[in-house]
Amino acid sequence: MSTVSVVIPCYKYGHFLADCVKSVLDEQEGVDVRVLIIDDASPDDSAEVARALAAADPRIEVRGHARNQGHIATYNEGLLEWADGDYVALLSADDRLVPGALVRAAALLDAHPEAGFAYGRPLRFRHGGPLPAARTRSTGSVVYPGRWWLERRFREGTGCITSPEVVVRTSLQRKVGGYDPELPHAGDIEMWMRLAAHADVGYVRGADQAFYRVHGNNMSTTDFGGQLDDLRQRLVAFDSVLDKCADLLPGADRLSVAARTRLARYALRRAYRAYDRGRTALVPVDELVEFAAECLPGGYTSLAEYRALRRRRRVGARVMPYLQPLVLSAVVDRGREWLWWRSWKRRGI
Repeated sequence: MSTVSVVIPCYKYGHFLADCVKSVLDEQEGVDVRVLIIDDASPDDSAEVARALAAADPRIEVRGHARNQGHIATYNEGLLEWADGDYVALLSADDRLVPGALVRAAALLDAHPEAGFAYGRPLRFRHGGPLPAARTRSTGSVVYPGRWWLERRFREGTGCITSPEVVVRTSLQRKVGGYDPELPHAGDIEMWMRLAAHADVGYVRGADQAFYRVHGNNMSTTDFGGQLDDLRQRLVAFDSVLDKCADLLPGADRLSVAARTRLARYALRRAYRAYDRGRTALVPVDELVEFAAECLPGGYTSLAEYRALRRRRRVGARVMPYLQPLVLSAVVDRGREWLWWRSWKRRGI
């Protein structure tokens, strides 16, 4: 029977802990699971809740920090210092696993020693609302060549993983290392890419693997300034992977250009869409253009997205929202957004 070490970092999420731990220990028959809850000096009763859970189940261990160390240090403490099972998973205290998720991921990794980690589809749900219905019967799995999967990340300029749906081979996690403290908001995508540079990537088909809670305290940023920060963090993440894994990635220059081109396009698209939506007072348009120039010095002005922004600037911020239905690129954008969402939902790659 495969062994899985599950790390649950917690900061002020004690009220979620019991449900999170239940999803790990009571709903994953077929694997041998141990849990480490790390309380990062929560000012509430999270530590007490964690200790009470541990007192009731010997499979649970608790560590408490005397002072707050931050999420990256807390993650790495569990992943690199504590985990000793065949596989390891990191699960935020406000998320939970889908029944059988660890069994499905472990079965994939057992069958494919060339795969360094396995993931599947996460289900997002709004805090305060009911859990969505989850699929628990897998229709199979696929193993992607690691470098192919990694190159896709560079070409798309983004990740396809939230985090709770991933199970990593512990030996590979220790070999590659954990989260980079220099990347507090993009450390996850950077780490998945480093793992993929060293091993293939497994994907569980048909079944959902985790529930990801969406609320105001999520690490992901949704405000307009935060979106620019997210793009900057992604650029640093892609550069970091190329720096750390250069000897494993032939054609690094080509990958760098692909990622930088995609990120520049994202930035310029957000800039011109601000005109379509009447949000130029909220969206940092000039900073987004500066970021695109940083990504592609001398080349960003040749992108179609830059030409679209230039046309909208000529029309003007006040008039553009009324002309949007008549502008072809705005109509195409709405269709592209819908197609992207459908593609991401179906494939998860």
